[in-house]
Amino acid sequence: MNLFGSLAFGLANLLHPRMLWLMLWPMLVAAGLWGAVAFTLWARAVLWLADQIKHGLDSAVFFLQVDFGTAATFLANFLLIILFVPVVMLTALVLLSVFGMQQIVEHVASRAYPTLERRATGGIAGSVRNAIAAGLGMTVLGVVTLPLWLFPPLWPVIPVAIVAWVDQRLLRYDALAEHAEPMEMKLLFREQRGTLYGLGALLALVAYVPLVGFFAPVLFGLAFTHYLLGALYVRRVHHR
Repeated sequence: MNLFGSLAFGLANLLHPRMLWLMLWPMLVAAGLWGAVAFTLWARAVLWLADQIKHGLDSAVFFLQVDFGTAATFLANFLLIILFVPVVMLTALVLLSVFGMQQIVEHVASRAYPTLERRATGGIAGSVRNAIAAGLGMTVLGVVTLPLWLFPPLWPVIPVAIVAWVDQRLLRYDALAEHAEPMEMKLLFREQRGTLYGLGALLALVAYVPLVGFFAPVLFGLAFTHYLLGALYVRRVHHR
């Protein structure tokens, strides 16, 4: 299957009325929820994080008489912004995964793969279980990699890598839940692991682009679905 063709399909179908509504409400709910949390806790979080950063810098260069207060405050705000964007995007993605991906799958299947047999194994319950598993996986990855966040070359990369894993974990299941049997899912996820992770990483990066990030969950939902349904179609044709 052509990855760029799937992204082009997503772009071409992004302004369909059904997709416009799916773009709107998950992002508004996620932004409203985390915006309220930020409004309430941001100042305290900045003070706490800046204090930890200042303490770490003071300990690292104890032999210098330098006041790191301003730099620590700036860095604390910067780190919270870096974390805020993927948290909003992932929340919107979870909402889309549980409540909107069926519409995306129906849209893609009816236009691109109308003859593909549905061997439904998923549903909302499966999406919820998958979202919980993705959340637990993200937590474990965050805890395991926490010591690495102290190294400047790594801390911008680690969040993107973790979010990329979560992105593909959320979207790949829902893209195939209506059509694929469990074994087909397992084989396709293994065969397409690199491409799916690449799509997830691209989504993680696009989320930071002003305005464009607003459309990212639905765009990549369309792209993941088109790509994986195409891969499923090819697999079934070759194994007849």
